[in-house]
Amino acid sequence: MKFRSDSFANGDPIPAEFAFGKIGDPVELSSNRSPHLAWSEAPDATRSFALICVDPDVPSKPDDVNQADREVPADLPRVEFVHWVMADIPAECGEFEAGACCEGTTPHGKRDPVGPPGSKQGVNDYTGWFAGDDSMSGDYYGYDGPCPPWNDSIIHHYHFRLYALDVPSLGLEGRFDIADLRRAMDGHVLAEAEWMGTYTLNPRLAG
Repeated sequence: MKFRSDSFANGDPIPAEFAFGKIGDPVELSSNRSPHLAWSEAPDATRSFALICVDPDVPSKPDDVNQADREVPADLPRVEFVHWVMADIPAECGEFEAGACCEGTTPHGKRDPVGPPGSKQGVNDYTGWFAGDDSMSGDYYGYDGPCPPWNDSIIHHYHFRLYALDVPSLGLEGRFDIADLRRAMDGHVLAEAEWMGTYTLNPRLAG
């Protein structure tokens, strides 16, 4: 199965227009557009697709995050942060144009994100990140792009993964997250493909 993006080359930096945050003073909200994605040559038995975007480079402890007098150390253990979860993408669908699924940041999260007919989108990890912020808290459905700590000493990697599935629907309803998606996909994956981009808000690393 082939998978690509016209928004950035595989392994290259993601342009700021596809990010939640961009370098400012020290950071400001960005255009937060969903990137272009396209795929082809799925197995003949494919009945639907699922899509996720995850950043595995998030600091496991928040102590140093976004603190002006320090930098998040590179050797700190890292954990996953989920930016996108989508299920039940129709088998006949093979492309998302840039901005097709998200345009701009939405305080308190998008309630009904745009997607192909019949698809379902789960909550991403901004839901937990903004939980204690009265101005931003809410359920963040669909795509919300990169916004790593602006003082992190490493560049973050964003893995867009597409799964070809042997069922037309995973049966997910209402509020679901990546763990629910992974459980539902178990035993139904025919093929998978990945496209990866990098991003940083640390001016020292941005170059």
